[in-house]
Amino acid sequence: MDRIQITEDLSFSRIVYGMWRLDEAEDTSPKHIQAKVEACLEQGITTIDQADIYGLYKSEALFGAALKGTDLADKIEIVSKTNIVVPCDAFPNARVKHYDSTPAHINAQVEKSLSLMGIERLDLLLIHRQDPFMDHHETGEALDKLVESGKVRAVGVSNFRPWDFSLLQSAMENDLAVNQIELSLSCNDAFTNGDIAFLQENEIPPMAWSPLGGGGLMNGDGEVQTVLRRIAEENGTDPAAVAIAWLLAHPSGILPVMGTNNLERIKRLSDATRVKMDRETWYELYVAAIGHEVP
Repeated sequence: MDRIQITEDLSFSRIVYGMWRLDEAEDTSPKHIQAKVEACLEQGITTIDQADIYGLYKSEALFGAALKGTDLADKIEIVSKTNIVVPCDAFPNARVKHYDSTPAHINAQVEKSLSLMGIERLDLLLIHRQDPFMDHHETGEALDKLVESGKVRAVGVSNFRPWDFSLLQSAMENDLAVNQIELSLSCNDAFTNGDIAFLQENEIPPMAWSPLGGGGLMNGDGEVQTVLRRIAEENGTDPAAVAIAWLLAHPSGILPVMGTNNLERIKRLSDATRVKMDRETWYELYVAAIGHEVP
């Protein structure tokens, strides 16, 4: 599988396996989670996407239990995110859901993530949501210090608009390496609202969460589904692989984050890399998605 360079000494597999629904699986045993990771590795998928909030702050512990006593952590790159605070057992004193991008919170959550997953370093740490109350100088300095300490190899953001990205970057010595945004055939505004253009101009690879539109792209009989099914049949694969191939084909170097819990589907994630996606096929899907021909 192709890889995308994140920093000079860090690359990710072109498809990323996401664990945001890990706790919702029928089987959350270490053995079954290990099987998921091994199925990814067999296809060249080495990058795993986590966040402290996933599973209401339980997913990283489940993943850590699966890594314990194995050499899997040496074979993968681990991404995690932080700054979302939800009133729950993990934050019993929180009165309201909010974002906390302060150095104290970021540092505490990184330490917790490392401990829960039983690792010494995160390959990539993302600020999970744009924080309207963020002091970019404090947050930027905290991220720089985490890189300097060796606890994270690289830092980035998630769900940031270009101006939010630039604000935080202005207060940092290290480059923000990634922006993880919602992106799919059914959520395609980023291709025209400046989000992808900004990342492409600055040679920053986008990570795409919910690349199958939360599964909605696979259901129904709309124009998009009809075109997806036809192209899938022509390529001897399924519509999901075509929808992911549509993202992979874009010159910005999009990394789709796939979140299925189904082991058989995990084993087929790399099918998307074998779909033929020329310019007109890409536009055929795009036109179906926006509901009208391009101007």
